Amino acid sequence: MAYTDLQEFIRTLEHRQELVRINVPVSPNLEITEITDRVCKHYGPALLFENVPGFSMPILMNAFGSYKRMSLALEVPNLDSLGDEIIDFIEAEAPDTLIKKLKIIPKIKRLGNAMPRMVKKARCQEIVMEGDKVDLGTLPVLKCWPDDGGQFITLPVIFTRHPETGIRNVGMYRMQVFDKNTTGMHWHTHKGGAHHYRVAEALGRPLEVAVAIGPDPAMTYAATAPLPDDVDEVLFAGFLRDAPVELVKCKTVDLEVPASSQIVLEGYVKPGERRIEGPFGDHTGYYSLADEYPVFHVTCMSMRKDAIYPATIVGQPPQEDCYMAKATERLFLPLIRKTLPEIIDINLPLEGVFHNLAFISIDKRYPGHARKVMHALWGLGQMMFCKIICIFDKEVDVQDVSQVLWRLGNNIDPRRDIVFTDGPVDALDHAAPLPHYGSKMGIDCTRKWPEEGFSRQWPGVIEMSPEVRAKIDGIWPKLGLGKKG
Repeated sequence: MAYTDLQEFIRTLEHRQELVRINVPVSPNLEITEITDRVCKHYGPALLFENVPGFSMPILMNAFGSYKRMSLALEVPNLDSLGDEIIDFIEAEAPDTLIKKLKIIPKIKRLGNAMPRMVKKARCQEIVMEGDKVDLGTLPVLKCWPDDGGQFITLPVIFTRHPETGIRNVGMYRMQVFDKNTTGMHWHTHKGGAHHYRVAEALGRPLEVAVAIGPDPAMTYAATAPLPDDVDEVLFAGFLRDAPVELVKCKTVDLEVPASSQIVLEGYVKPGERRIEGPFGDHTGYYSLADEYPVFHVTCMSMRKDAIYPATIVGQPPQEDCYMAKATERLFLPLIRKTLPEIIDINLPLEGVFHNLAFISIDKRYPGHARKVMHALWGLGQMMFCKIICIFDKEVDVQDVSQVLWRLGNNIDPRRDIVFTDGPVDALDHAAPLPHYGSKMGIDCTRKWPEEGFSRQWPGVIEMSPEVRAKIDGIWPKLGLGKKG
């Protein structure tokens, strides 16, 4: 059953011994970050800070910060099963027999369950403050790192509509609190919200925005997923939940938000208005520099009476956002295979912070195949940001970083096997010579073929014969050496 709200997810985490309540007074000014960072680095639990001096609202941290909790959030046994569910759904055969017709019924039902549903009343509007009554200072917004430019809302689910087509976009972009009713809107140029704003700005019109803080876990995750522009994140969240996302009309803007949200901010972004935002300790492990970004004016703030403030911190990995990215990796692997069926597996290692490193294994079928895959991936959605792509043969377990580095070091001739190209890079890539534009590197770590100009004999990998391994397995318990090597 889909979670009705964040409170139900918290109860599940607590029941599974995945959450610790903290009653010691802890400040949202740096102190909560320091505690959470230590817990993240030791792969620890979710944290509910119930005694935040100066605020009545508890703060939830690290709720998605492990593979287990990410699976609990999306209500799946493991993250790989997510991709299996999606591919099973989209590969439904035409029901030309009775058996096929019976098999497609659950898929039709699931599609129906994914459709959002409007409601007239919602708990996220139990308390409503409009106009001068809006005060963002009543929220326990974190200052995460010492050199941050201020306090940042770090887990906002941000709703906009295309000014001409009306297509909805839901994304997650940090928001620096400037004063009681304005924030920054950190829209990267490649993101959907930024595109909506550019269109509105060209039309000379303000863009209405609604921010949901703390909807159900699937909706929060969906805001981070790299979906195609024409795929509705609310519909996607409904698919993940196998239940409709209930939406309620905003009070002051023509947008809808999840009824289960803890807090909702409504308002607009003016055309042409910019303000310096940042610095901010970012997921790269470095501070992203201060720059000019649009300004969000809050016209209404509403919330539940028992609202919980969910937040996250980013920084040197591992952090909570790494596990959200790994969910995306597992979720979209089967979809990538629909375009590139030769791909066996993908690993975006935590240390690569989503866009710096990708390890790919392929079923190599022809000369130059590895290079074809590199360039295809760089042309595929947000994979365009990937700075280094390493391609391996199908027998390589790319989830085993030790094996990956061993193969990489042994299998490449740098001059022959490294490819450089230029293109878009992530806005947070501080090493690029220009903002949003720089170089990428592809490394062909596959076994080289004669057809690729390799005239030497490729050596075999050292392995013991199966017969000897089986014999030693049989006598191992008698050797007194503990677990089998």
